[in-house]
Amino acid sequence: MSQTIDIEEQRRIIRIKECKRVGDHKASAKEYAFFVRRYSHQVLNFVARMVTDISDAEELAQDAFIKAYHSLDSFVGQSSFLTWITRIAYHEALNHLKRRRLFEVNIDDLPMMDTSLPDDELSTGREERIQLMEEALDDLPPDERMLIHLYYYEDRPLRDIAYIMDVKPNVLGTRLYRIRKKLLQMIKQKENGQTQR
Repeated sequence: MSQTIDIEEQRRIIRIKECKRVGDHKASAKEYAFFVRRYSHQVLNFVARMVTDISDAEELAQDAFIKAYHSLDSFVGQSSFLTWITRIAYHEALNHLKRRRLFEVNIDDLPMMDTSLPDDELSTGREERIQLMEEALDDLPPDERMLIHLYYYEDRPLRDIAYIMDVKPNVLGTRLYRIRKKLLQMIKQKENGQTQR
């Protein structure tokens, strides 16, 4: 992954693993609290973008931290702790959405759209277009909305996003392209709907 674990985090993880190994769960929990304090806000914000109910988002973020704590032995430091916990949170949120039957159609199940339109049509400066873009983003399925958020708003590299979403990086490039085309189509439909009013 492009972000690696920092030295302080690495030392704390080693101490947590050692405390867990000798059965000192109180000390390991105290060390782990560092990660919760450091990343809880970011993880909660991430989950809240997928799950609209804030109490569900809080519970899922907490579940992700608990799951990460219990799985810490599998963390080998190939990515930053934040990327690793984000991946866990992403899967917790997806599972939650599947259980609640709010999971929508995957972009890969849709037929390819007409690609003859230039990509820069999405970036006009008009206020109405920006509002339509925000509405279209809200209408996307959670996994597509999260991909857009991670790539364009958090400026995460495709390699990290691929790790979080558990897909190959080259697949994400194709998905981003399809989602942009889908957004363009959704915006055009919304524009046509507004002009008919």
